[in-house]
Amino acid sequence: METGTILFDPLLPWPAVLAGAMLAVLFVGIAVWRGLAGWWLRGMAFGVLVLALANPSLQVEDREALSDIVLLVVDESASQAISDRPEQITQAIAGVEAEIARLDNTELRIVTLGDGEGDQGTLLMGALANAMAEEPRSRLAGAILLTDGQLHDIERSPDLPAPLHALLTGRSSDWDRRLMVQNAPAFAILDEPVTLTLRIEDQGAVPVGLPERAEIEIAVDGAEPQRFTVPVGEDLELPITLQHGGMNVIQFTLPEQLGELTTRNNAAVVQINGVRDRLRVLLVSGEPHAGERTWRNLLKSDASVDLVHFTILRPPEKQDGVPVNELSLIAFPTRELFLDKVDEFDLIIFDRYKRRGILPAIYLDNVRRYVEDGGALLIAAGPDFATADSIYRSPLAEIIPAAPSGRVLEEAYLPTVTDIGQRHPVTEGFQPEVEGDDAPWGQWLRIIDVVPESGTAVMSGIDERPLLVLDRVGEGRVALLASDHAWLWSRGYDGGGPQLELLRRLAHWMMKEPDLEEEALSVMAEGQTMVITRRTLGEDVAPVEITGPDGAVVTVPLEEVSPGRFTATFEGPEVGLYRLLEGDQDAVVALGPSAPREFEETIASAAVLDAAVAETRGGIRVLEDGVPGIRTVREGRVAAGRGWIAITPREAYLTADVRVSPLLPGWALLLLASFLALAGWLREGRR
Repeated sequence: METGTILFDPLLPWPAVLAGAMLAVLFVGIAVWRGLAGWWLRGMAFGVLVLALANPSLQVEDREALSDIVLLVVDESASQAISDRPEQITQAIAGVEAEIARLDNTELRIVTLGDGEGDQGTLLMGALANAMAEEPRSRLAGAILLTDGQLHDIERSPDLPAPLHALLTGRSSDWDRRLMVQNAPAFAILDEPVTLTLRIEDQGAVPVGLPERAEIEIAVDGAEPQRFTVPVGEDLELPITLQHGGMNVIQFTLPEQLGELTTRNNAAVVQINGVRDRLRVLLVSGEPHAGERTWRNLLKSDASVDLVHFTILRPPEKQDGVPVNELSLIAFPTRELFLDKVDEFDLIIFDRYKRRGILPAIYLDNVRRYVEDGGALLIAAGPDFATADSIYRSPLAEIIPAAPSGRVLEEAYLPTVTDIGQRHPVTEGFQPEVEGDDAPWGQWLRIIDVVPESGTAVMSGIDERPLLVLDRVGEGRVALLASDHAWLWSRGYDGGGPQLELLRRLAHWMMKEPDLEEEALSVMAEGQTMVITRRTLGEDVAPVEITGPDGAVVTVPLEEVSPGRFTATFEGPEVGLYRLLEGDQDAVVALGPSAPREFEETIASAAVLDAAVAETRGGIRVLEDGVPGIRTVREGRVAAGRGWIAITPREAYLTADVRVSPLLPGWALLLLASFLALAGWLREGRR
């Protein structure tokens, strides 16, 4: 196709050409005023001269017509896979392809959009903007969105130079029930109620006669679910009290209803990290000694610890004649601490305590009961532990893991982590590696010889004698430190040592910190990836069995990365709750969002797209009524009607060749001007 255009390339600057044109008009005006018969011939001659100065040229272009482009953005996100929407999508694509094929010089570009990373939802407008960036804007004749109308980036609507249309999947009879978690804290204090806000909501064409109450199942940490009946369409305030520290996984499930679109939004998972508010610790020092301050400093350095510390300064057997009312000492409230309020403490520490008649046997027996019911007891033994007044010679003997032999060894030795201590979380990785004969830390100078009766010796002293023995008794825990010289490390004696870290780990293990469990199966999730960790005091472990949301079981082998620690990584194929089992250890973890954004709204709707489509004079059509026809309209006209949508042809082209030639040669224009001037002179001469 060729097109011609007249161009001007003046021989003089345009102001000079315009000045010449004005002079020509002036001369012609004078000729008219004087009544010269050839004025019009003179005017034509002047016009030809001005035209010659403007230097007109003819530009001829060889143009190749370019096809119009129509974009079809197909939403293939997860919500488009429910019900019969995949079949609707297939039929719609075929129908649009057939309609575009009927139009002359028009191409169709199909762009598909799947689920994005994370829980961003359907980013349909982003996909449209990216598709537009790949095509010349001058050729875009229209865009069609094949979607359910539930998109999550409408604010990114691009500036489209042509009509935008939407073809909606779904049926007018669709309805769905969804479970929403409107409020769930990430952390909660143990043994204190925390409130979750839930809501059950019905959407779409809800069947007539559907009950106004629904059954909900609640399962904690994968245990057997409990069933409750709750109202539909109302906020549900659910108080929950966490019973253990660490991650608590709570799953809510609604049973499937007949005819609802999907069950993917019938479940929600909430993960709440259980933390202790404040730890109440009772520290009883049998007498003042150099290491007493070490325990106090350790416990007072932790802002989350409430410490009650008593040191026995004046035992009953001390008779110095000083009246009691003249002493500035506080009476030891034994009954209140060891009978009435003993269960309020998370940890009791006896530091170099011996029997002096201050605590009757019934009080110590109550401490034994407190441990068996879930309490924690730490005994830091001194020389008195080996005597007849030892605290071991009391009802506590039933729970103390080692018995004194009666010997106290006073000599320098190096505390050592035992083989099993290398696997125990209290002392795992505790002893640093050193080169040659260098010691990892300083020496201690005293150890009380004890005979293990139960529990696990994680540290040893002279001739591998037990130094730190840990044990579980009933629901509680007991630790025996067979030396009162831990304070030497804090004072830097012989180079010092990690005394603070040792006592911190020990105290937190006794208070059942989840990260310090010696036999545990834990799992951390990031996206769809879970990192599995198995801690054990044994030499090896079996593969872990993973049960997915669909009930499929996968076996994953574990690899030892350090003594007592085995790990594995697993990619979950879908969002939901996974259960892990290895031996007698189990764990649960939720992959993905608690309630996927893609399934928050599942009923097809044009509400979100209305404004963007109306701005381009496009239309929204429901595929339930069939695939609309596609026609062309002029730019600016309404581009949708009953049963049809339209595109606007862009008439874009590619210039293949350009030729420029003078409209008339210069000599021809000069000859023509001379002829006209001569003709005017001859006409005037005859008169």
